[in-house]
Amino acid sequence: MNWMILVIAGLFEVAFAFCLGKAKETSGNEMYLWYASFLVTLAISMGLLIKVTQTLSVGTAYAIWTGIGAVGTVLVGIFVFKEPATFLRILFLTTLIASIVGLKAVSSH
Repeated sequence: MNWMILVIAGLFEVAFAFCLGKAKETSGNEMYLWYASFLVTLAISMGLLIKVTQTLSVGTAYAIWTGIGAVGTVLVGIFVFKEPATFLRILFLTTLIASIVGLKAVSSH
């Protein structure tokens, strides 16, 4: 169950990065709504991370949380914000995914 919560926490990390990107593209009240959404998703992500570190090791949980966030944020950047999907970006994204899977595989919980 804690692994599922960790994945959800990582997805909220992607959400707060998405909110930052949207806030950058907007102005006025809409920008402030995106910043408010950033704070809400940040709090949820951190709260869930705190919960899982009560049973999973901090090092593994944090590494996987940031990995999910990094992979998701790069994908959001490519598909939503039209950032380039170069060969090297995809290569390193693939190695990051392999690292996340490897950490999960060798975790004792």
